[in-house]
Amino acid sequence: MEAAFGSRATSVAADLVLGGLEHRTADQALADGESPRDVWDAICDVQDLPDELRWHHRRQPARRR
Repeated sequence: MEAAFGSRATSVAADLVLGGLEHRTADQALADGESPRDVWDAICDVQDLPDELRWHHRRQPARRR
Protein backbone atom coordinates (compact mmCIF):
# COMPACT_ATOMS: atom_id res chain seq x y z
CA MET A 1 0.00 0.00 0.00
CA GLU A 2 2.76 2.44 0.85
CA ALA A 3 4.50 1.82 -2.49
CA ALA A 4 1.31 2.78 -4.31
CA PHE A 5 -0.15 5.47 -2.05
CA GLY A 6 2.68 6.72 0.16
CA SER A 7 1.52 8.59 3.24
CA ARG A 8 -2.12 8.20 2.11
CA ALA A 9 -2.05 4.38 2.43
CA THR A 10 -3.73 4.30 5.84
CA SER A 11 -6.45 6.66 4.66
CA VAL A 12 -7.05 4.64 1.48
CA ALA A 13 -7.42 1.43 3.52
CA ALA A 14 -9.84 3.09 5.92
CA ASP A 15 -11.87 5.26 3.55
CA LEU A 16 -11.93 3.84 0.01
CA VAL A 17 -15.13 1.83 -0.50
CA LEU A 18 -14.58 -1.19 -2.74
CA GLY A 19 -17.63 -2.21 -4.74
CA GLY A 20 -16.06 -5.55 -5.63
CA LEU A 21 -15.91 -6.40 -1.93
CA GLU A 22 -19.55 -5.77 -1.08
CA HIS A 23 -18.98 -2.02 -0.64
CA ARG A 24 -16.59 -2.42 2.28
CA THR A 25 -13.31 -0.64 2.85
CA ALA A 26 -10.05 -2.57 2.74
CA ASP A 27 -9.86 -2.44 6.54
CA GLN A 28 -13.41 -3.79 6.88
CA ALA A 29 -12.87 -6.54 4.31
CA LEU A 30 -9.65 -7.71 5.97
CA ALA A 31 -11.32 -7.67 9.40
CA ASP A 32 -14.12 -9.80 7.93
CA GLY A 33 -11.61 -12.38 6.73
CA GLU A 34 -11.13 -11.50 3.06
CA SER A 35 -7.73 -12.51 1.75
CA PRO A 36 -5.16 -9.73 1.43
CA ARG A 37 -4.68 -10.69 -2.22
CA ASP A 38 -8.39 -10.20 -2.99
CA VAL A 39 -8.42 -6.88 -1.16
CA TRP A 40 -5.31 -5.66 -3.00
CA ASP A 41 -6.78 -6.73 -6.34
CA ALA A 42 -9.96 -4.79 -5.57
CA ILE A 43 -7.96 -1.68 -4.65
CA CYS A 44 -5.93 -1.95 -7.86
CA ASP A 45 -9.10 -2.29 -9.93
CA VAL A 46 -10.85 0.69 -8.34
CA GLN A 47 -7.78 2.92 -8.52
CA ASP A 48 -6.77 1.66 -11.98
CA LEU A 49 -3.20 1.11 -10.83
CA PRO A 50 -0.60 0.18 -13.44
CA ASP A 51 0.74 -3.38 -13.47
CA GLU A 52 4.04 -2.19 -12.02
CA LEU A 53 2.28 -1.27 -8.78
CA ARG A 54 -0.26 -4.10 -8.88
CA TRP A 55 2.48 -6.72 -8.81
CA HIS A 56 5.02 -4.79 -6.73
CA HIS A 57 4.58 -6.97 -3.64
CA ARG A 58 5.03 -10.21 -5.61
CA ARG A 59 8.46 -9.40 -7.01
CA GLN A 60 11.44 -11.44 -5.90
CA PRO A 61 13.85 -9.44 -3.77
CA ALA A 62 17.39 -9.09 -5.09
CA ARG A 63 19.78 -11.70 -3.78
CA ARG A 64 22.49 -10.52 -1.43
CA ARG A 65 26.03 -11.66 -1.99
